[in-house]
Amino acid sequence: MTAPTPHPAGSVPARPRIVVVGFGPVAARFVDELRPAAAAGALELTVVGEEELPAYNRVLVADLGVGRTTLAAMALADPEELEADGVRVLTGTRAVRVDRSRRTVRLADGTGLAYERLVLATGARAVVPNLTGLNPDPLHPVLPPGVTALRDAHDAARLASAVRGRRRIVVLGGGVLGLEAALAASEEGATVTVVHHGSHPLGRAIDAAGGATLAAALRRRGVRVAGNARSTGLETGPDGAFRALLLEDGSAVDADLLVLACGARPRTELAEGVGLAVGPGVLVDEGLRALHTEHVFAVGDCAQPGERAPSGLIAPGWQQADWLAARFRSEFLGEAAPAPLGPERAPVILLKARGVNLAVAGEVGVEPWDTFSPENAPAASGPPPLQVSLWSDPEHGAYVKMATRAGVLVGFVALGMPRAAAELTLLFESGAELPADRSVILRLDGPEAALAGGPSASAAPDPEAMLCRCAGVSRGRVQEAVGTGCSTVEEVSRRTRAGTGCGGCRDGVRELIEEHFAAAAA
Repeated sequence: MTAPTPHPAGSVPARPRIVVVGFGPVAARFVDELRPAAAAGALELTVVGEEELPAYNRVLVADLGVGRTTLAAMALADPEELEADGVRVLTGTRAVRVDRSRRTVRLADGTGLAYERLVLATGARAVVPNLTGLNPDPLHPVLPPGVTALRDAHDAARLASAVRGRRRIVVLGGGVLGLEAALAASEEGATVTVVHHGSHPLGRAIDAAGGATLAAALRRRGVRVAGNARSTGLETGPDGAFRALLLEDGSAVDADLLVLACGARPRTELAEGVGLAVGPGVLVDEGLRALHTEHVFAVGDCAQPGERAPSGLIAPGWQQADWLAARFRSEFLGEAAPAPLGPERAPVILLKARGVNLAVAGEVGVEPWDTFSPENAPAASGPPPLQVSLWSDPEHGAYVKMATRAGVLVGFVALGMPRAAAELTLLFESGAELPADRSVILRLDGPEAALAGGPSASAAPDPEAMLCRCAGVSRGRVQEAVGTGCSTVEEVSRRTRAGTGCGGCRDGVRELIEEHFAAAAA
């Protein structure tokens, strides 16, 4: 690696230098979208990744740990292809400092990279709780043997070893990633216990009745659930390896592996070190430019546009990457400027596991009879009151709640009802009104709908309907890819990016492939 050629402040070289710090899913998307400009020689593009591996889908780390996917299938970038298009790829390289006055990124080996535009895509790191036996320093966490998070391929390898040995695993945290890992590991033969603080899993996202139904569904799938449990420390053996999780009530959960699933925190240390404005994430304006700077931008989990903290979801990060790359292409290739980046939509939280299907979003805390309280009475000004419809079948792990204002869906929970969940997700994201007869939604998962191929079997499905929400890929685009030769989910993913995010659409992609080839064989 050579040191950058210095240039006077304010001058611009013949080919502007763009440096991207971070090489996760969002950075990979940004780099891929900017490749045409690099290939055309309109700019110099360098991406710096701290991991030895090029970008891969971190959302699927738990699936990798239980053997349901491979690193090859998770890959989001090919360094050789990028290099062929003029993109410089530096993996296993850590950026330690930014010199804004000289517009230089300093690397751990002492060399530097000059830039005209710096894009921070540093992502987030796992939260390490302050427990006896753990070092909570976010920059230098020290995890004893037998303790891991679910952030990278090394973590997946530790989980894989425990699953292969059918060992005892305790998952600390009741969030989506922890629950998906727990369900998958249990199904593959491990003994799994989930320990969480609140009264029910997903306590910050789901209502009490839905959370209780979810906890019961987890137990039916073989996962032990310890709610209202506050952890205090770790018990280790003579070799220093983890042996048990200690709880505040004096009890302990014995296990061979502790999986920390306590959330993630944006990596902002590089931005803080150079004096950028930082909240939970790097503060950026409507153009994703770091506040009070001209040449530094941030995207993904480390970026905070507006007052809302980064969501940690992959879809908003990809939208930011697409938009910023389009803006740069407009400047350097003369393409049309993109429309202003709209506000981030309220997220739909999805839990995808065999036997447990959950979607939840928006305002779900209100209960049906609360809608008749004085606080919810219609006012002369302000929003209409909330109305709630609810259906519950705890014995079979099914639960649906729909909250509306003037008929428009503003929040929902759908557990154990996959077709209802899909329909409610579409209605929520489009801001559409619910049918006056709410039971229509429930009947989507009924036996009649299943035998008929779904409620819309008589009408052709809308090709413009969104199939992959993370990557923004429509049903019709997937059908087109299948019709032009893609015969596996992986081939469709490479062609369209569908299925490269949370993975929730992969079954839908598989169904379209099967439908295509069944029709061809008929």
